Amino acid sequence: MLVIGIAGGSGSGKTTVVKAITEKLEGKKVVVIPQDSYYKDSSDLTDEEKRVHNFDHPDSIEWDLLCSQLRDLKNGKSVQQPVYSFISCSRSKTETKLVEPADIIIIEGILIFTCKKLRDQMDIKIFVDADDDDRLMRVIERDICERGKDVHWVIERYSRTVKPMYLQFIEPSKRYADIIIPQGGHNKVAIDVITATVEKNLEKIEQK
Repeated sequence: MLVIGIAGGSGSGKTTVVKAITEKLEGKKVVVIPQDSYYKDSSDLTDEEKRVHNFDHPDSIEWDLLCSQLRDLKNGKSVQQPVYSFISCSRSKTETKLVEPADIIIIEGILIFTCKKLRDQMDIKIFVDADDDDRLMRVIERDICERGKDVHWVIERYSRTVKPMYLQFIEPSKRYADIIIPQGGHNKVAIDVITATVEKNLEKIEQK
């Protein structure tokens, strides 16, 4: 089993990179674990409290659960992954997602390199880099289309938490990366290099 971590700021193109790598690894069973599934439940907050809550701080993630479930997967055990809604800012109390062990586990999220216990379980660490303007445009489009937010809410949140937390936690975590991808998920050369690296690592594991 190979564990790949893919980090980067909001709107950097992490999902595009994950999709590109997965498509190129045909014949291999790949499971993607999004950091977003492990946000702490915020259903007890009022709408105003949710509006000012900092979802981009490492403390907003339940790291112990994520690390524990990754260890179980590496030990060949299935896990029940939480289901989180960005619309209601809540974790489902009745629904979970069954995740089974695979050849390759990809962990994707903005803050995953800030947790040492999680980093130590990764075999390959990738940071997806992108210009601030490009990331902001993608965040605006995503939050409006997928999360039901208005443009004023998105810009306010970007200025109050997204950008400051990127500068304080996410960008500095780039130093832990084995590979940095500039231009987000549209860097085809980088995707090819990563795919070749993954395949080589898989061969080494299979030979052991």
